[in-house]
Amino acid sequence: MLTELVFFLLVTIAGTAGELCMARAMRGVGEVTNFRPQALIGVVWRALSVVWTWVGLGLMTLAFFALLAVLAVENVSFVVPVTALSYAVGALGGRVFLHERVTPTRWAGVLLVCVGVTLVLLGKRWG
Repeated sequence: MLTELVFFLLVTIAGTAGELCMARAMRGVGEVTNFRPQALIGVVWRALSVVWTWVGLGLMTLAFFALLAVLAVENVSFVVPVTALSYAVGALGGRVFLHERVTPTRWAGVLLVCVGVTLVLLGKRWG
C-alpha cells in the first residue's frame, strides 16, 4: 500500500507540477495567433528553447509512468477519481507558482472534488 501511495503522489504532484511548468514556459513563448505551418514551427522551436518546457516534460513523463504502475495494481474506477486531487494541487500551484487569481467559486469546486476523492477513498477502505 505504501508503494501505491508513493505512485499516487507522483501522479498527482509530478503531473501537476509538469503542467504548471509547461504553462510557465508557454507564457514566455506567447500566444499562438498565426496557424500557418511556418509560424507553428517557430512557436514549437521557441517552446523547445525554454528550460521550463523540458522540466515540465520530465515531470509529466515521471507522472505518466507512475500512473502506469498504479493502473497495473488498482482498478481504473479507483485510480482516476483519486488522481483528481491534481485539480486541488493545480489550483494551489496556479495561485502560488503562476500568481493566478483563483476565485472563491473555483475554490468551492476544488473542495467539492476533494470531498468526492474522500468518498472514493472511504469506499475503498470500507467497501
